[in-house]
Amino acid sequence: MGKDVIEIEVRAVLPTSGGCAVFLGNDDKVFVIYVDQAVGAAITMFMHHTPKPRPQTHDLFAGLLTTLGAKVNRVVIISFADSVYYARIIITVANELEEKKIIELDSRPSDAVALAIQQEAPIYITQNVWDDVEDMSEVLDKMEANGLQPPEEGSL
Repeated sequence: MGKDVIEIEVRAVLPTSGGCAVFLGNDDKVFVIYVDQAVGAAITMFMHHTPKPRPQTHDLFAGLLTTLGAKVNRVVIISFADSVYYARIIITVANELEEKKIIELDSRPSDAVALAIQQEAPIYITQNVWDDVEDMSEVLDKMEANGLQPPEEGSL
């Protein structure tokens, strides 16, 4: 990985009135992406290694990758335009002849993050997107001080 990306991790997932707020970042900065309730729940379950009674979509995709000899190598949030984040999932595939192939797929960041956590793959953000995201570190710090309670409506 070059210097044009920054490694980040999921810092918290909190329910909102319209889905979930996923706080991503590192020690320098934290930002938020909003995801639907189902993906927020999947991210939370993967973070806590919570077993599910039946496979969900991310489990199905991961099972397919495993069956094909592939794995998520990394996830990169690559851009932000018109209030929407865009991501790429980088997958490594090795066939029976030990030949390796790298595949890049466009993805919603929420799905990419869920798969990265499930597959224990690193999550990155491009430097230019990192520079443009609003730092929400103070909001997360206040919420953590209050036991991860969501802030007052309108302050996120």
